[in-house]
Amino acid sequence: MSRVLLGVTGGIAAYKACELCRLLVREGHDVVPLVTPGAERFVAAETFRALARRPPGDDVYLHLTRADLLVVAPCTANTLAKLAYGLADNVLTEAALAHRGPVLVAPAMNPRMWSHPATRANAETLRARGVVLVGPDEGETAEGELGVGRMAEPDEILRAALELLHGSGPLRGKRVLVSAGGTREPLDAVRYVGNRSSGWMGVALAAEARRRGAEVTLLAANLAVPVPAGVELVETPTAADLEREALAHAAEADVVVMAAAVADYRPAEALAVKRPKDTAAWALELEPTADVLAARGAGRRDGQLLVGFAAETGEAGLERAREKLARKGADLFVLNDVSRSDIGFDAAENEVTLLTGSGERAVAKAPKEEIAGAILDEVEHLIRNG
Repeated sequence: MSRVLLGVTGGIAAYKACELCRLLVREGHDVVPLVTPGAERFVAAETFRALARRPPGDDVYLHLTRADLLVVAPCTANTLAKLAYGLADNVLTEAALAHRGPVLVAPAMNPRMWSHPATRANAETLRARGVVLVGPDEGETAEGELGVGRMAEPDEILRAALELLHGSGPLRGKRVLVSAGGTREPLDAVRYVGNRSSGWMGVALAAEARRRGAEVTLLAANLAVPVPAGVELVETPTAADLEREALAHAAEADVVVMAAAVADYRPAEALAVKRPKDTAAWALELEPTADVLAARGAGRRDGQLLVGFAAETGEAGLERAREKLARKGADLFVLNDVSRSDIGFDAAENEVTLLTGSGERAVAKAPKEEIAGAILDEVEHLIRNG
């Protein structure tokens, strides 16, 4: 999911921005409407809040937080000039000065205003800074004049926004396969052997890879967190399911990230019905599951990059992770200590060590979304250096 700041300025075309807001939300993005006082003369800010599904009590400084894209649609001649000169007299223009990322502007104004040398100069100033302008289109304007000045249609603006969000990312053109969650191995019709993995780390990796432009397939093992928008979802509740789907999808992937906590053992025999509770002991025989990561390492194609995870406990975990990196044929291993309650399983944050054939790097404790960024930075480094 990407965060999009949607600036709406004063003009009759503000009603079209409602549809653009709806389309961005439908694509799975977190939309923050920034409605100027002039725009509220045409469409109430509450309309955009409802369309964006904003929760009550949003942070009053949300417009100054990190965002992946700023869209201004419609953008009046007045706001175009403010953006060109760096004025900051409302939440939208404040956000524009604070924003560090791509900017998309959809001008909308009277044709004579658009053709005025001052407006043309302002537009060129923004283009020189890397701002993308969509439109304006030719047609009849609200005051009845014919000419170039109409705001581009919402679907055209959406296409340009998605191109900026996904089309030019560093993983553009790459196919990434990510496994996430924890497998559950049935004991009977209702009970299972499992682990505490929520899938949060793997889902964060899938979302970050998608944000960087990759085509992402997510092998989901009993996730306890929402699936990110824009990824292909394949349910893999058991180790056998994950093994089968990893084999089916890995051949086409440029990067395989095996973040799921796959059960090392499963019951040798699973009952088809629920075993009634009684006073007798229940002795279980467990058999090893297939090593999905090692199989991918042995069977991967040339040029494919393989990332494994080592969920370890204690000081010996680093040495075990080093051994796994060599034995399983991975390019990168991510070590995290699952014995700590503040990171790893059931936690919003993580702290990892990245291991490659050329060295090791510790990544300090941070939200899992930031850890995902650090892991994919290392993936991109490995891709560039072949």
